[in-house]
Amino acid sequence: WKIKIFIKLVSTINVKKFVTLLFPSTRGLRSIPSLSQFRRLRYLWINNNKIQDLTFLIKNYNLTELYLNDNELTDISGALKHLCSLQILFLHNNELKKLGKTVKELKGMISLQTLNLFQNPLAYDPDYRLYVIYFLPSVQLLDRKLVTQRERESALHLYNPKRAWVMQSIAFGKRADPSLGTAAGSSRHTQPARRPIMPSDLKWFGNVQVMDLLCSFRRVPFEDPEDAVLVRATARSLMEFSSVDWNKVATCQERRLKNKAEEPLEKLTVQFR
Repeated sequence: WKIKIFIKLVSTINVKKFVTLLFPSTRGLRSIPSLSQFRRLRYLWINNNKIQDLTFLIKNYNLTELYLNDNELTDISGALKHLCSLQILFLHNNELKKLGKTVKELKGMISLQTLNLFQNPLAYDPDYRLYVIYFLPSVQLLDRKLVTQRERESALHLYNPKRAWVMQSIAFGKRADPSLGTAAGSSRHTQPARRPIMPSDLKWFGNVQVMDLLCSFRRVPFEDPEDAVLVRATARSLMEFSSVDWNKVATCQERRLKNKAEEPLEKLTVQFR
C-alpha cells in the first residue's frame, strides 16, 4: 500500500514525466502497480522484496538499470524482452529454473553488459556460463566475473563447432592477380589467354563499360561466342584464400618453453572468381 500511495502522490503533483529513478526496495512488496506513467524511468531498484510478477514494467522502454535480485521470480517470459536499452540487470537469488527460456527473453537486449543470474536453480546447469556467454554476446560481466576471450572461444566451440572451425582455419584472404594466365604456385592449368575479337562497331572502354554495352544487345556482338565468355570472365575479381591448421602451430609460450615440437606448416591456397 505504501508504493501505491507514493505513485498517487507523484501523480497528484504532476512530476511523473520527470521521474527517472525509483527505489522501492526492501519493502516486502508482493506486487507493484503499473509504472507505465513513468515514461522516462531509467533506474529501478526493486530488490529484496517478494515480487513474483513483472507485468508492471510493460511500458518502461527507457530503463537502463534494473535490480530485481532477492525476490521470488520463477519465470520472466514476456516481461523484459522489450527493454532494449537495458545495460545492467540483476536477477540473482530468485527461483528461475529454465535456462533456455530465461536467456531467450534477454536476447533482444543488445546493450546488456552486466548480468547476474547466480543463486538461481538454472545456474547449476553444467554448461550454464558458456550458454549465457554464447547466446548473449554483449554481456561483459557475468555473475560479477569478467567474460574472457577464452570463454567466448570455448562457447563457440561448444554451441557452433562449424563456425569455430572456419574461424580457426581461415588465416587470411587477398585479391589475387586478375590476369587470365596461370597464377604462380597454382595447381590449376589453363590454356594461354587469347585476345577476344571485338566487333568493329564497339570500342574498348574498360570491362565495366563493355559489359554494359553487351547487355544492351539482344544477341552476342562477337564473331565467336567464346569471346563473350572470355570478356565476362575478365571482368570478375579473382580472390585467393589461404588457410592453415593452427593446432599445429606452436604458441609464443610453447616456443619459449619448447613444450611442442615444431611441425612443418601446411598451407592450402584456393583461388576463385
